[in-house]
This record gives sequence, C-alpha cells and structure tokens, in this order.
Amino acid sequence: MNIASHVERIARTEPERQAIVFEGRHISYGALDACACALAHALRANGVQRGDRVALYLPNIPAFMLAYLAGEKLGAIVVSVNSIFKSEEVKYLLNDSGSKVVFTTAELLPNVPRRECPALQKIVICEGQAAHEIVLGDWLAAGSPAFKTENMAADDPAVLLYSSGTTGFPKGVTLTHNNIITNTRAAVHCSGHGSKDRLAIFLPLFHVFAQNYIMNAGFVAGATLVLFRRFVPDVVLAEIERQRVTMFFGVPTIYIALLGANVPKEKLASVRYFFSAAATMPQEISRRWTETYGHPVYEGYGLTECSPCAAYNHVSKHKFGSVGTAIEDFEVKIFDENDREVPRGTWGEIVMRGPGVMKEYWGKPADTAQALRGGWLHSGDIGRMDEEGYVFIVDRVKDMINVSGFKVWPAEVEHYLYQIPEIREVAVYGLPDELKGESVCAAVVLKDGAQLRPEDVIDWCKEKLAAYKTPARVDIVKELPKSATGKILKRMLRQQA
Repeated sequence: MNIASHVERIARTEPERQAIVFEGRHISYGALDACACALAHALRANGVQRGDRVALYLPNIPAFMLAYLAGEKLGAIVVSVNSIFKSEEVKYLLNDSGSKVVFTTAELLPNVPRRECPALQKIVICEGQAAHEIVLGDWLAAGSPAFKTENMAADDPAVLLYSSGTTGFPKGVTLTHNNIITNTRAAVHCSGHGSKDRLAIFLPLFHVFAQNYIMNAGFVAGATLVLFRRFVPDVVLAEIERQRVTMFFGVPTIYIALLGANVPKEKLASVRYFFSAAATMPQEISRRWTETYGHPVYEGYGLTECSPCAAYNHVSKHKFGSVGTAIEDFEVKIFDENDREVPRGTWGEIVMRGPGVMKEYWGKPADTAQALRGGWLHSGDIGRMDEEGYVFIVDRVKDMINVSGFKVWPAEVEHYLYQIPEIREVAVYGLPDELKGESVCAAVVLKDGAQLRPEDVIDWCKEKLAAYKTPARVDIVKELPKSATGKILKRMLRQQA
C-alpha cells in the first residue's frame, strides 16, 4: 500500500481530469503524478532512501502537494513544518525529525538554519529566487516519470505532523500509511467527496485537517482541489463563484467572520456542503449559519493523533452542538480520571481507538505510553455522550477554569455570549485570583458599528448565568489572537492580560 496510489489510479484512468486549480493554473492528475514520479526519482538520486525524513516548509502552493506525493512514492517520511514558524522553531523540528531534505521558498529560506541542523543535506527552493540553491524545476527536469512507487507495509510511518506544543515542545505525531488511507476513506464516506466535486482549500496544508480530510480525501475521490495561499475572504469568495466550488471546509472562526460580514447567499450558491473541525463550533453560530444559508455546518471531531477524524455529525441525523458519533471502525468513549467509562450524559475525558490512531510520538516512548494507555488514545478533551452515542464537547481540560472549587467550562460561557447581538467573536479564559483561585475573563470583538460596554456584558451574564460563571472582567478588543489554522490562542490572551 501507499498513500500516493490514489493519485496514480486517477492518472492512469483519467489523466486529463483536473487535480489542482491555483491562481489561474490548472494541473491535471496525469501531470501531477508524472511530476511526483520525477521528483521521487530525483530525491533517490540525491541520497534519500526509504524511511528517511523529507521536510515541507512551504505555504499553500502546488509544490506542497507535489513534494508530499514524491516523498510518499519513495517511501520517505514526510515532515510538515508550520509555514509561519521562525528559525528556532524550524531548527527544533528539523533536528527532532532528522530531516535530510527540506523543500521551502526563497522567502522562507532565511528561517532554515542549515549549519545548526546536522542531518540536513539538501534545501530545495520551490518558489522565488535564491542564489546558489537547488531549484525544484532542475530536480524535476533531471528526474524520470517512470519511477516505481514503493509498496509500503500498513504500519510503515508515512508522515510526521507536529502537535501544537502549547504545553511544551511540539511532539512529532507518527502516522502510518494505513492510518491515513483508512481515515481518508472514512472521510470520503462521511462527507461524500465525489469526482465531480470542487473542494476549497485555504486552511494550511501543514495541518492534519487540510492535509488528510481535504487534500488526501479529495484525491481519493478524484475531485478537483481549488487551492488558496490563505483565507482572504474577498479572494476566496470570488474564486468560489468563478470555480463553482461545491465543498467548503473551515474552522469556526471563519464561519463567524463570514456571518459577521453578512456575505450574500449568492456568493456561496454553488456550495452544497459545509464542514467545520479543528475547534468547537459554538451552537449559536451553527444555528445562525443554517438559518442564513440554508445548509447545516457538518462537524467532525478528532486529533492529529487519529489522522484526524474519529467522530462525525452526521448525514442521517444531524444534532446541533454535537460532533457526532464514532466513524466506521472507531470506538469513542468517555472516561473518568481513573480511566473507567462513565454513564451516558456524564462529563469525562474523550478517548478513542481505531485504525486511524497514531503509531507513536516520534522518539518519545514515555509520552506515547501515556497518551495510548490501556489501548485508548486519550484526547485531553472533556465531553459527554448521549444515549444515541452522540458526543458533545465541553472543553479542553487545560482550559477549564476553577472558581472557588466550581468548574467553569469556557465553551459554555461563550455559547451564551454569542447570543448578544452586538458580539461578533468571543473568547473566555481564566486568570489567577487570590481569593477564588481563578476568575472568569472574556475578550470580546464587536460587530462593525456596534456599541457595547464591558459592564453591559457583565450585567447580561448576571441575568443568564450563575454568579461563579459570570465574567469578572470583559475586554473589548479589535481582534483575537489566532493560530495559522484559525484557533483562538487563549494562552496569548492570558499572557496579555
């Protein structure tokens, strides 16, 4: 087996079918596969062997997909590096993975500290001009499109995707060929990717959501991937109309932004399917989206450590506020602090097992054993399960606020704050408090032209929520700090406060 086989299959049967649309360029499946073969040949000619690590420090450009497929064809382990990382972060990932080759751009090249990365042998420039460096086009010209793809065992590592590192240095999540192939097939089954679909990809390809649930699942279906460097609303919306995009994949902050901008329905008229993952979708936002655009936002749940999808909500019976039930061949349960299953409806830690669960954390056996103890992947997320097996996420364990011994889950408070008409976006977090241990704080972004005072928000909460859940502090801010994938960075809010 090999992840790259899904592109090869379409290239053999329908080589002229569009694989990628990017900034006016159209790349067919036949051309994509031929170039991936040539690049795999060039990698081998330059000393890269099966099991070696090849790093992609790239923005959302076609070269990412090309280098990814070439590395997989060769049997190398593809390492995804966040394209907004700077030199110290890049150095850590390259050295932790032992990457031999890094694909990057002239713009990002200054962040690659080659002298401090002893395993690094080659740097390949995929965009822009950099004197005295290897150029992707030269390797493609020197390679052979007759390259024979390696047949990998199910348990062979395919990629390293690094965790966010919010509680320390990032850990390399090792996903196998079987992890990714089974999970992308499940994604196709859940979300219904088809060969006639056109998928918008503006989420970063270095992240597991875009890489597997959109890119690889799209290739499995033989769909066309409409690629964007990033989410710029006017650019993305115009291209969705022009390219007649049918499937839209986002994170909650993107849906919040589009609702706040009052995007006309006709801008999204071609889209038949909306999906959200990577962070909890506030119920109020999901409800307003359906009322405004006539389509529900389907949701999935998982982690980088499970490739990523473990649960899906749900073509047959959609429930607002839920991330759904376990996908095929997965089990999801709720455990207490002693790793025992709790009764339905009771809060606890979400755990899962199934064919998408990672092989290991790269080079970290103790962390691996802790995360996979008892044969279950422990998510660190708190949730509950109803009688029909639908999972409802309460919050991250680390985001829970302890007010005088009472647990406050930020997601619950945020759900109520989103009901205030003037509020566009909100994040609730905890700060140390000498008397109570912690206090509840909220950072609020208002809609354009809206007027709201912090005391108005606090007074509103006092009428709706228990006193210990009511924010003691509200800050009206212009924007919330976010990661490259659109997640709100509450740790930065705590640091700023």
